[in-house]
Amino acid sequence: MRETGTRHTHLADFLKTRRARLRPEQFDLPTYPRRRKPGLRREELAGLVGVGVSWYTWLEQGRDIHVSDQLLSRLADILQLNSQERSHLFLLARGPLPDEQGREILEPLTAYQAILDGWGIYPALLVDQHLDVIAWNESGNRVFGDFSSRSERDRNAVWSTFMDPSQRERLVHWEQAARRSIALLRARSDRYTNETRFGELITDLHQASPEFRAWWPEHDVLFACHDQNEINHPQIGSLAFQGTTLVVPERPDLQIIVHMPLPKADTATKLRAFMTEERQSI
Repeated sequence: MRETGTRHTHLADFLKTRRARLRPEQFDLPTYPRRRKPGLRREELAGLVGVGVSWYTWLEQGRDIHVSDQLLSRLADILQLNSQERSHLFLLARGPLPDEQGREILEPLTAYQAILDGWGIYPALLVDQHLDVIAWNESGNRVFGDFSSRSERDRNAVWSTFMDPSQRERLVHWEQAARRSIALLRARSDRYTNETRFGELITDLHQASPEFRAWWPEHDVLFACHDQNEINHPQIGSLAFQGTTLVVPERPDLQIIVHMPLPKADTATKLRAFMTEERQSI
């Protein structure tokens, strides 16, 4: 029951933020000289979707009401959601499937470690449902900082992005990376609403980071990261990567993130020389 209530609250929050993004002129609606809040009014959105104002108000208030797939699709179209936001809307309205619930990692990570090591000079990380980095290859360790020396909290991708000063220096486009990490956290926390660790992490970040407090209410969502990113490495300088997220079929709560070197900044050559020097120094 608590999980359902939390999910409905998140649904209400998500709908409000997406309604606020719309503009009356997009739908040939009158633009009143004074609107107290940005976006469409509830009655305007309800009319576009084809439902009663009371019914839509109940939905946006997070009440426990039935919503058909057809109506959710219509609502997603009117709200102009992208594919990830659309999936997020259905998740919040329907709830996660039984096999999507959080689970403990019971089997050894040996097989996954072999996959990570197989990427060679390409930095590769294994991330769990909490966005904790739980395994990495040598290149990933050298490029992103020594994971073995970090605490469990400091190996959380979101926490380290906001709270580790070295990450602000290492990530060239820190704000973009930080906002992206928030969107990943939002998608995960809404998917695993029964996981208390998410609530603790979000509360701690609210208290510790003013940027997190400012950006979290925007309710951006991201299920996987495929963006480019640039690193200012303290030893070898500028590096550029294309991130690719791979889902482990038998373990959908785990993701392998591979960073493919881009021609920019001659990244592959730098990595190859760096990794060779490191091995020779051992």
